[in-house]
Amino acid sequence: MKSLSSSSHLLHLIFILILSNSASATEFKLNIPRLSPIGGLTLDDIQTSSSSLSSDFETFYYTQTLDHFNYRPESYTTFQQRYVINSKYWGGFKINAPILAYFGAEAPLDGDLTSIGFLTDNALQFNAFLVYIEHRYYGKSIPFGSREEALRNASTLGYFNSAQAIADYAAILLHLKKKLDAQYSPIIVIGGSYGGMLASWFRLKYPHITLGALASSAPILYFDDITPQDGYYSIVTKDFREISENCYQTILKSWSEIDKIAVEQNGLLTLSQKFQTCEPLQESSELKFYLQSLYSRAAQYNRPPKYPVSQICGGIDGAPVGSDILDKVFAGVVARLGNISCYVNQPQNVSETTVGWRWQDIKLILQRFGSNIIFSNGLKDPYSSGGVLDDISDSILAVHTLNGSHCLDITRANESDPQWLVQQRKIEVKIIEGWISKYYADLAAFRK
Repeated sequence: MKSLSSSSHLLHLIFILILSNSASATEFKLNIPRLSPIGGLTLDDIQTSSSSLSSDFETFYYTQTLDHFNYRPESYTTFQQRYVINSKYWGGFKINAPILAYFGAEAPLDGDLTSIGFLTDNALQFNAFLVYIEHRYYGKSIPFGSREEALRNASTLGYFNSAQAIADYAAILLHLKKKLDAQYSPIIVIGGSYGGMLASWFRLKYPHITLGALASSAPILYFDDITPQDGYYSIVTKDFREISENCYQTILKSWSEIDKIAVEQNGLLTLSQKFQTCEPLQESSELKFYLQSLYSRAAQYNRPPKYPVSQICGGIDGAPVGSDILDKVFAGVVARLGNISCYVNQPQNVSETTVGWRWQDIKLILQRFGSNIIFSNGLKDPYSSGGVLDDISDSILAVHTLNGSHCLDITRANESDPQWLVQQRKIEVKIIEGWISKYYADLAAFRK
């Protein structure tokens, strides 16, 4: 039997492997939509979300350590990290009421505050204190004084990794517990997509801080030799094929048709005109990458009320009689995006989200070291191919739905939500209630 110290050492080595920014892990993700619980937001979306935020939310800044793991002089540099609280429904420290903590991921926190509803929807039931923590290098939590300086080179980017991020979360949560005099208030951490991976890793690395984790659409198995690297696109294909075989076949044939036209004289000009590109195409891969991204995002966020996959296939299948293959594909693009001035190679606002996402045997380990983690998935989400879909133990549980999409379970509840989604959320809440009840019972026994 391994000693406690050797087991801890093994777990530390595992985390180095999991949390490292490996080239192989990065390369296969570049052509896949980034992990995000809400599908990405425009500047207008963020401004609208911020302006509509309830006055129950209060923003604070924590003086965060740049480097939690080394002892060089520069390691002690600090930056201001944003976190937002909502104490409206908190039962208080006297009854050890719980804390629900949401882990921001690879985007500014603003959009999550209004879109992620799991915390606010269940705050009253849990009598919970809510805290949302922004990921370092995003939004208003930028080290080195500016985004440009923070992303300048490998030296400054070296502090931009998952291990540092979850250490940030640990520091802020301990700070909050001390500030609230809430030493015995249990913490449940919640995250979606990449944030879901952070939540699960946090429970493994800091079990003394968090009682449990809800990891929504967290593809933690999406590493070399654990799940097939084509798993994501196989589900994208499946999603489109289930809606319409004709739609699937049209898209399948379109790739060779694009290549065929591209090599003809003035072929790129023809493609540019057919797809109303914002700038003339320089190579066919621009168009193919655009369409690939459109289809992938549609599948990843195929949720009510719009159901993007159905929109695209509706446009393709409903194209006028006599339309050729690429006319049908373009009809699908328009059906999804509407009538806009141009479609392909639009001007891009490169943000820290874009740059950061590019910079940046597990089941056995979870069974050996882990407990109190919910892995939730929707099987329509291509990223579910890298998710935990079966219970690993009696407390590491998989909750999934056949029709769910990316992080749908933790978004804000609506009256129009289908019953299967309502039921999924109820199951998750019941599991968390069980963790908290057992904690209170153990705490009472400890105090006797």
